[in-house]
Amino acid sequence: MSTSAAFHRAIALTEVMTTRADRAFAAQPQPVPWPKAYGGDLVAQSVAAALRTVGDDRSLHSVHSTFLRGVDVAEPVHYEVEMIRDGRGFSTRHVRGHQHGKLAFMATASFHVSEAFPEHAPPMPEVPMPELLLSSAEVLSGVDGADVEYWSHGRSFDMRHVPGSVYLEIEGERTAHQAVWVRAFDRLDDDPRTHQLAIAYVCDYTILEPVLRVLGLPWRTEGLVTASLDHAMWFHTAARADEWLLYAQESASISDGRGLGLGRFYTRDGRLVATVAQEGMIRPGRPL
Repeated sequence: MSTSAAFHRAIALTEVMTTRADRAFAAQPQPVPWPKAYGGDLVAQSVAAALRTVGDDRSLHSVHSTFLRGVDVAEPVHYEVEMIRDGRGFSTRHVRGHQHGKLAFMATASFHVSEAFPEHAPPMPEVPMPELLLSSAEVLSGVDGADVEYWSHGRSFDMRHVPGSVYLEIEGERTAHQAVWVRAFDRLDDDPRTHQLAIAYVCDYTILEPVLRVLGLPWRTEGLVTASLDHAMWFHTAARADEWLLYAQESASISDGRGLGLGRFYTRDGRLVATVAQEGMIRPGRPL
C-alpha cells in the first residue's frame, strides 16, 4: 500500500539534552533497501530541527547541506542546533547531525519574514500532465525486488517521469534534461512548514537522475554506487506538496566521478516554488 508514513516518521523529532549547542533533537532515518540512509531524511530532519527554534512569523528560504558520512538506518541521528542570529527579517541556524559519536551531516538554514514584492522566475517547461503518465508502481508492475517495492510504494510520494523512468533502463533519450511530477500519497496537514519539509524531503530522490540518464546508467546497473556530497535549496513561494508539483531537472556538469544536478519545483499552473542544486559521487560499477 502506498502511504506517506515514511515521511511523517522521518520528521518526527524528540528533543534531547545537549551541552554543545543551544538545542538538540533526535530523529530516526527510514528503512531503505541498501546499506545507508536516504539523504532527504537528513535534509528534512535538519530543517525540522532548525524550525523548532524560530518564530512562527518566518519561514525557510534556504538550506545548504554537506553530507560527510553514510548514515546507518538502524540508529537515530542527533541534530544539534546553534542559533546563530535572529534579526528583524532573517534568522540563521547551523545544524550538525551526529551518529555513533561522529559528525555525519551539517546544514545552515536561513529563515525570512515574508514581504510583499514583485516576482520573476523562468517559465515552467511544457510537459505532459501527470494524469497522462504512469506512476512508478505502474512502470514497475510485474518486476520483483526490494528496490522495486521501495520505488513503487516506500518513498511517500507518487512520482511520474518525463520522458521516462531510469529504474531498470534509460527510458527515452539520453538527454541532460528530465522532469518528474511529484505528489505526496496522503493528504498532509495545512501547516505551510509541513509542505516545505515535504519538498525538502522528496528533492533528493531524483536530482541526480539526469546525470545517470546522460551516462546511460539506470538505477539497477550492477555495481552502481551514488552518494550525495553537498546540497543547496532555495524556497521562493509556498505550495502544497500533496498537490502535483513539477520537478524540472538537468545535469549541469559531469566530471571526476561527480555529477551536478539542478532542479526547479513548479506548481502545475507554472509558479516557481523552489530551486535545488546537488553534487553527487558516481561510481558506475562498469566502464563507461
